[in-house]
Amino acid sequence: MIVRSKAPLRLGLAGGGTDVSPYADLHGGAILNATVNLFAHASIEPIENGIILDSRDQGILLELESAPELDLNGELDLIKGVYNRLSRSYFPQGLSFRLTTYVDAPPGSGLGSSSTLVVAILGAFAEWQGLPLGEYDMAHLAYEIERVDMGLAGGRQDQYAATFGGFNFMEFYADDKVIVNPLRVRRKIMHELQNNLVLFYSGTSRESAKIIKTQTANIEKGAEDALEATHRVKIQAMRMKEALLRGELDRLGSILHESWESKKRMAAGISNPEIDGMYEVALQAGATGGKISGAGGGGYLFFYCPLNCRYQVIRALESIGVKHQHYEYTTEGLYSYTIR
Repeated sequence: MIVRSKAPLRLGLAGGGTDVSPYADLHGGAILNATVNLFAHASIEPIENGIILDSRDQGILLELESAPELDLNGELDLIKGVYNRLSRSYFPQGLSFRLTTYVDAPPGSGLGSSSTLVVAILGAFAEWQGLPLGEYDMAHLAYEIERVDMGLAGGRQDQYAATFGGFNFMEFYADDKVIVNPLRVRRKIMHELQNNLVLFYSGTSRESAKIIKTQTANIEKGAEDALEATHRVKIQAMRMKEALLRGELDRLGSILHESWESKKRMAAGISNPEIDGMYEVALQAGATGGKISGAGGGGYLFFYCPLNCRYQVIRALESIGVKHQHYEYTTEGLYSYTIR
């Protein structure tokens, strides 16, 4: 028997950072995101004795003794953290298995890869053990594992995007209240957005926790410029949702540009001279706006390229070493199944 699970990564289209505490608790957050056909994969094979953790993309293979709790020692701690939480809650006697994982994007990509991997692993265990976890339960548990159990800084959108999938407008409030509003985006609009919103990999990853900690500190100390910028980012998420549902795609470039200018004011390190240079090259080639997907500092960027200027933008950015990434939107979230 083998259990497989996969969950999609996401593009953070607008509102990024408003899902982070304390902003979301004090003012309410709003984010627009969409999942794409890049995935986190997890497979479980029951074995007689022991635990084998095989992270194919990181090139790490750990062979451990079966135990209710695994030691967090710096090697695949996030994967161990998922098992430890599930073991405490559902199978305190521990389990024996081989867990193989792989993510289609590098760590620090800005596509929510770490959180999506947590969701994929949870989905595999839930399928194997028949755990009673609905979509909101799964996403909230993934959030708690990362933010509470592991103490990793970050927001809340990634876990919900990976679990629900598709285009979603998400609202975040105090006491971990999250509302996921699936958007009925017309097929023609989705395809045109896919054509015009062009994705690139900057060639550098970043540690989002440092940027998020700075952002959090700015809100906690009441830094007026950062707070006002975060308010504007939330408003722009609402404007982008309206434009998307109305099919007014030509508005997206200017909204993205305004959102990027606001986001850079939320915390130091969100942009840098290299990213600013890429952005300027894209605008000169015809893009009307863009931003980084995720906390900032590196990873994936996307630009809105109206008409057929996507080809000029791709050529211009590839000429300075920025790789174009093909993608398609997905309508499904976490999916798990068993092969016997």
